[in-house]
Amino acid sequence: MKTFKLICSTFLICFAFSACEKDNNIINYQDVIVSLNEYNTAPNDLLTINSVEIKENSLIINFSASGCSGDTWEIKLIDSGYIMESNPPQRNLRLSLKNVELCQAYITKELSFNIRDLQVDGNKVYLNITNSGDQILYEY
Repeated sequence: MKTFKLICSTFLICFAFSACEKDNNIINYQDVIVSLNEYNTAPNDLLTINSVEIKENSLIINFSASGCSGDTWEIKLIDSGYIMESNPPQRNLRLSLKNVELCQAYITKELSFNIRDLQVDGNKVYLNITNSGDQILYEY
């Protein structure tokens, strides 16, 4: 009986610790905004896009900007709404940053965006991140 209790206790402790694990790399999960007006007029404060990658239906963007902590940043990924006819088709996106922090620290964040709504006819589309010069192929 003691052995059974020991095994059950060990299992419960291991389960509790594994259930608390989380992915610390991705800070947020947001939807892409599809709007020509916002694409043209949303804030465009200085940022540097370090990397972009696609995992399933998520576009993960790692970027940096100056600030104090980055906690007050307003960040949006905006699609222009236009689909350029090529093979495969292309869409233009822009990472918008509104940054009112006046500090000299350099903050890096990574965000994940749901890009399922950017799918077009066929099974792939190029996503052009216009304020970084990056282009990434989204296959679905």
